[in-house]
Amino acid sequence: MSRPTTVLSNQAETETPPSRKATAFDPGPKAASPGAKKKIWIDLDNSPHVPFFLPIIDELRARGLEVILTARDSYQVCELLEFHKLSCNVVGKHWGKHRALKMVGTCLRAMQLLPMMMKKRPDLAVSHGSRSQFLTSVALGIPNLTILDYEFTAKMGFLRPDWVFVPQYIPDSPALKANKQVMKYPGLKEDVYVPRLRPDPAMKKELGIEPNDLVVTVRPPATEAHYHNPEAEVLLDAALKLLVEHPEVRVILLPRNERQAKALRNSWGDWIAKRKIVIPERVVDGLNLIWFSEFVISGGGTMNREAAALGIPVYSIFRGRIGAVDQYLASSGRLVLIETVNDIRTKVLIQRRERRQENAVGHSDALQCIVDGIVSIVEQQCLPGHR
Repeated sequence: MSRPTTVLSNQAETETPPSRKATAFDPGPKAASPGAKKKIWIDLDNSPHVPFFLPIIDELRARGLEVILTARDSYQVCELLEFHKLSCNVVGKHWGKHRALKMVGTCLRAMQLLPMMMKKRPDLAVSHGSRSQFLTSVALGIPNLTILDYEFTAKMGFLRPDWVFVPQYIPDSPALKANKQVMKYPGLKEDVYVPRLRPDPAMKKELGIEPNDLVVTVRPPATEAHYHNPEAEVLLDAALKLLVEHPEVRVILLPRNERQAKALRNSWGDWIAKRKIVIPERVVDGLNLIWFSEFVISGGGTMNREAAALGIPVYSIFRGRIGAVDQYLASSGRLVLIETVNDIRTKVLIQRRERRQENAVGHSDALQCIVDGIVSIVEQQCLPGHR
């Protein structure tokens, strides 16, 4: 059976000018000789980027490309690198929620990356929205590919990536621009790595989960993100109050960083002491935890979509601008959007879900499409006149 490697735009030809139209990637003629091993620079800027890029890194290396890895010390990036035994140069840190400090931190990190990449000279820079990598690649003339799954992410002024890769559910738009091409891949970002999940029940024992516990995974909102809406914190409190009242529920609460964990321990200390709410002492495999949960409540996009990709009931308390991917999941019944405290009481169903056969490692069309696109870009860039 043939496997799709690209996805055409859903928009009609007349709706978007040709110069802005998102299309399937056309790599053009192939390079005559492979020459030296091509170098792909991947920057892991945030926690979700680690599991997302793991299969991509494996596939690129299997195809004979060299992968240069850098990461930023933000949220649980370093812990996830250690968890997955991934060797990586960690450069820079998270500068908090203030916009001015974010800009300073982004520019400083770009300056720190400059000498490293001047020496490495990668053929292509790839990230899931790393602004520091983007600035470094522009300064050094390195072709760059940005992968996005939220169309309302903050832009870099008048600068735009050479290539952009987005899920098929994000519509063509004049705001979605690239210097060379906007491409689309099938499914969700999470479909890249979810098929690799191998459920491990040992995690339940590690977290102290009893056989009769009704496990609910809760992810707080990203309070330091530029898109954060304080309403999400009100919904988080209402959700936790509802859950701890249920005699069988055991909440696995996953703070985004130590600052948030400290605040949650202060607010919910009594319930944590009773083990009604469990904050893991170290990083856990998020997909594995979701698989053994009855449902998920999350203020962040990635965990919502991981649950949806696994077929686990999920309630989103994200109160920023809802992107096209989440709109699609909500309209197809794979995600429930929570907008008010009353929704917590009326929409969240506290019940055991019907168990299905364990997830098996399988093929991912999304992974295949993204890797094919990266390889094709590199091959095209190595042709005379393209660099």
